Amino acid sequence: MIPMLMKIILSIVFLATGHALTFYSTVRKRINNNIHTLRSIKISDDLLSPRLNGLDRPTVWHEFSPLATEHGAVNLGQGFPDWDPPEFVIEAMARATDPLYKRHANQYARSYAHLPLANVLAEDYSERWKREIDPTTMIGTAVGCTNALFCSLQGLLAPGDEVLLLEPAFDIYYAQVQMAGGKAVYCPLRPTGDSTMDASAHFTLDMSELESCITPSTKVLLLNTPHNPTGKVFSSDELSQIASILQRHPRVKVISDEVYEHLVFEEGQPHISMATIPNMWERTLTLSSTGKSFSCTGWKVGWAIGPPDLVKAMTAVQQWCNFSAPTPNQDAIALSLQFARKPYKGFDSYYKYFLEDYRRKRKLLMNALTSAGMKPICPPGGFFIMADTSDVDFPYDPTEKTVAMPCDPMPRDWSLSRWMTQKVGVTAIPPSAFYSTPNIPMAKNL
Repeated sequence: MIPMLMKIILSIVFLATGHALTFYSTVRKRINNNIHTLRSIKISDDLLSPRLNGLDRPTVWHEFSPLATEHGAVNLGQGFPDWDPPEFVIEAMARATDPLYKRHANQYARSYAHLPLANVLAEDYSERWKREIDPTTMIGTAVGCTNALFCSLQGLLAPGDEVLLLEPAFDIYYAQVQMAGGKAVYCPLRPTGDSTMDASAHFTLDMSELESCITPSTKVLLLNTPHNPTGKVFSSDELSQIASILQRHPRVKVISDEVYEHLVFEEGQPHISMATIPNMWERTLTLSSTGKSFSCTGWKVGWAIGPPDLVKAMTAVQQWCNFSAPTPNQDAIALSLQFARKPYKGFDSYYKYFLEDYRRKRKLLMNALTSAGMKPICPPGGFFIMADTSDVDFPYDPTEKTVAMPCDPMPRDWSLSRWMTQKVGVTAIPPSAFYSTPNIPMAKNL
């Protein structure tokens, strides 16, 4: 009964959203047809740098994307908007590249940042943060937020430096820490066990535990709010407590990943940047992008904003690898950011429209998951929904073996995701993929 019910309800949500089901992620049409070939390539032990030890093994995406294709499942596995950007964003790209508009954006950009984009960002963040942002020294752009993070870690970390991650954590984080020669140290957001709470209350950060993870080798705390994948939005009180801890550890800098800053649903839980907390501006590098906000993840434009020394750590690396983000893309985003502030389709701004659209989708999927026998943990922010699956009865076989499973025996959530793909026709990503080995049991019923 549950499999058929889940399939029917999630199919209804899929159709009702017009291919716009982007919580726990969007329907993915464009599956990489070469995944099977790529994961079968063998590399000799002495070929890869030790910095990549373990990073060439199959990932959760390598396992579940082909599995979804094999079984014809609706794939909610990888998170990108499966539709085109809004019309004003498309028009902005046309203007950026057409000489008729004299944007002069078809050649290399300034390595730090394309100035038209830096100026727009400086105006925006200066207003929001109530602080004057210098577009020439306090903003650096990159090829997406992922690249901004990569360059930042490469610029800040020395071999053996530790980076504190709050898990479940986006899997790119620990990989980039390792490639920079650092060591990831994990502090979990501990679930309360009460799924009636929203994600901000359900996933709690024990401040004493956080401070116990800090050592003389700790160089960076990597913060993510709204949080991927839980949907937690860190409150002003939580951020202030973290700031108080860091005052006792002056060596530690903060990299704050805020790519979901415009996806905060509850008026009582606004997005707050760590850089705005007293005494934190000087030690916080804030990362963001518009890939999700403008539904143009393939354009890959991200940025870092902070004090000049931290921005320099990022740009000093970028100038020796990709040099700059593509100029037309940066210019189009600059134009789009200006347009997005204006009234749009009956809303005060594009951002208000965007938020209401996702609020509707969140409600649809929350209702669908509830009807399917799960207990969704309502996300106040972000792109994802997690759910308590403890009431879902399925033939769990911990002895099953797959190439990408994170530990042996196979975790329950991993087995559940495989079963849903094969028998229900819906693919979700098991949360255990985002935990370090000791904390994988926390994902058991998610």
